[in-house]
Amino acid sequence: MTMTLVRRPGLARLRATDRGPLYLASAGFVGLVVAVALLAPWIAPHDPNTVELGNALAAPSGDHLLGVDAAGRDTLSRLVVGARTSLLGPLGVVVFSTLAGGAVGVVAGWRGGWLDSLLSRTTELTLAFPGLLLAILFTSVYGEGLLAPVVALSIAYLPYVARLARSLVLAERERPYVAAYRVQGHSGTDVCLRHVVPNIAPVVLAQCTVNFGYALIDLAGLSFLGLGVPALTPDWGRMVFDGKSAIQSGYPLSAIVPCLVIILTVVAFNVVGEHWADKVAGRNR
Repeated sequence: MTMTLVRRPGLARLRATDRGPLYLASAGFVGLVVAVALLAPWIAPHDPNTVELGNALAAPSGDHLLGVDAAGRDTLSRLVVGARTSLLGPLGVVVFSTLAGGAVGVVAGWRGGWLDSLLSRTTELTLAFPGLLLAILFTSVYGEGLLAPVVALSIAYLPYVARLARSLVLAERERPYVAAYRVQGHSGTDVCLRHVVPNIAPVVLAQCTVNFGYALIDLAGLSFLGLGVPALTPDWGRMVFDGKSAIQSGYPLSAIVPCLVIILTVVAFNVVGEHWADKVAGRNR
């Protein structure tokens, strides 16, 4: 889930510096996607579920800027409205996995001993279950909807957040300020919650931004497999699934456009998350 990236000095100006074009473009694209998701009902040019079979697979025109899919639905409208579902799912995964995984990691790292061993072994056991397969299992058992895959992927992402939080807490626990607070009579719980957790929070939140991109890919993959959100719900992954037949007929636009949006969104979130992580860690870029 996390990677060690090989950095080339020659790309320093292009990469995610505060004024670098890559970071500025990525941050701007993230802001644009979020704004579109929030304003979707008001800016979508058509009802995303309106079917016009007589106009199926129509080319881009003034009325349909990105054309029409095989069911006669406006591609741009489904793309705009689908931003809500496509971003809401990863947001749920990140929030649940961060809260639960962060709590497990903080407790394990701060308490240590047998509790650390128990929690660490339990989270490592969770790594044996691939997130996508777990989400498919949950969807098969509980049926269509966004809740089942979000819960499944939250469980799958939890160990990564827990391991990160634990390693950060172990490092913070040895710092002089912790010993100073203990000497002053502060309880261990008070020191942990009021000082250690705020100190590690920026790093964990930066990693969450990267996890958001991974979750978006996983949920889009589920929708592409015909699982997850119901068939009529606008969703980027579902649009790619619906566009398969159009590709075979020689009209790939309704599938290519959501693919490109997914790729650009994931790359943008990863660049922004990498930048925040490096900034928090004090790396020179």
